[in-house]
Amino acid sequence: MTTLKDSELDGLVTFAEELAAESRAMLDDAGAGRPEAQVKADRSFVTALDGAIEQRLRQQIEARFPGHGIIGEEFGASGAGAEFAWVIDPIDGTAAYIAGIPVYGTLIALMRNDEPLIGIIDQPATGDRWVGVAGRPTLHNGAPCRTRSCEALEEAILSTSNPDFYAPEERGALEALRSHTAWRIYGGSCLSYGLLAAGRIDLALDTRLKIHDIAPFRPIIEGAGGVVTDWHGRPLTMASGPQILAAGDKARHADALALVRRAVDRA
Repeated sequence: MTTLKDSELDGLVTFAEELAAESRAMLDDAGAGRPEAQVKADRSFVTALDGAIEQRLRQQIEARFPGHGIIGEEFGASGAGAEFAWVIDPIDGTAAYIAGIPVYGTLIALMRNDEPLIGIIDQPATGDRWVGVAGRPTLHNGAPCRTRSCEALEEAILSTSNPDFYAPEERGALEALRSHTAWRIYGGSCLSYGLLAAGRIDLALDTRLKIHDIAPFRPIIEGAGGVVTDWHGRPLTMASGPQILAAGDKARHADALALVRRAVDRA
């Protein structure tokens, strides 16, 4: 695999941010009214705007990089086997978007040979954007950001998107971390992972996630000094999901992973 020149990588990052800006503009144009929604087969919500954003971003990718693959939440995968593949979640946290809770965002990642190269979390309601690039410092609104150190799990703030997502055999992992942390935050969706990279949250545990829900997190969190893996401790790749664990402090990730593994092995 040839190494990308800095200029080539810079061009890909610029394009990824253009995609994020397009999605933000469409969300802003949609206004504050409650959108109509449908329930998909997996019981998640979808709106017409989810599909419209993904279609627009796909059109831009196909026009600029016709040889790249695309994986989107609403319209599936195209360009199987391509070296580069864009992964898109047009509105992560659609239920929050419908309810008017400003934690929803757009997730964009570029994978190279199934490894995440670029990741973006864009939060239109709060005006926040995190950009991660493998091997580079993560930027939050254009400035470098860092995770924070945490001396013990008992001092940590834990985030999880929704306790209802956990299957019976997974609930022990959540309960183990809930019982060993100082405070819990629920319902933050992708915003929680950006805030972990920015040093505001210490741990994030989630399940029932697909690649479009998690693809940007590895370059963002690693570039800020943290670590994100599946529940077996493996780095996130195209094959990852549905379970992830992230931490700003690498030692606390090891502690949390041990608790998670012990709970899962008992189930």
